Amino acid sequence: MADELRVMLELGPKGKRVVALAPDWPGLERGDKTEEAAIARLQAYLPRYAPIATLAGMGTEFAATTDATVDVVKRYPGTGSTDFWGISFAFSDFDQHAMSRDELECELTLMQACWTFFDAVRSRVSAEMRKGPRGGGRDRDRIVRHTLGAEQDFAAKLGVSAPEDALLTDEGLRAYRDTYCAAIREFHAQGKSARNWPLRYLIRHTAFHTLDHAWEMEDKDLTPTPVASSATIQ
Repeated sequence: MADELRVMLELGPKGKRVVALAPDWPGLERGDKTEEAAIARLQAYLPRYAPIATLAGMGTEFAATTDATVDVVKRYPGTGSTDFWGISFAFSDFDQHAMSRDELECELTLMQACWTFFDAVRSRVSAEMRKGPRGGGRDRDRIVRHTLGAEQDFAAKLGVSAPEDALLTDEGLRAYRDTYCAAIREFHAQGKSARNWPLRYLIRHTAFHTLDHAWEMEDKDLTPTPVASSATIQ
């Protein structure tokens, strides 16, 4: 991985969107209209993914991808949702490959780092978010509720659930996430998928959804930028 950035391409069936994703780095996925544009967008997000790799204790390894050669290791068909949303809604045969216990723990560590990053972002951004060109858009708390609520649909595939009000407390969210990871480990030990989702896809989709909305909050943050005092200006 030090010499190349492995990339898979999910192709929308109508050719409207392509999603580029890095299978070695759960959550690192970006979509665009062409293969070249999707890969370029993925590469543009490498600096934004770096803090996640660092939180997971893999910062040095990830740093090597900055100037690495892109190696497209797989092209596979997506679904209508791939074309409509421009994000991954299908899984390839790679997602169905068996994982060793060490590989599983590596992917879980990165997924948990995405959670940690999301929590840090929501704690520092403004409650009100920048609106879209027509004045629409969700505020911070609605983004948070959406992110946690959608993840409940993923978790249900493992038989895991938690009341929404519990997820809005630090203790309840921590307990839910511990249960989520424990369930993934148990399913892995039994050689089971999360219903029709391979565990590798479940992990990367959870990581992506978490990061996508963390980055959304960063992009729409209205927190004023500190102004340097005259004493520090040379």
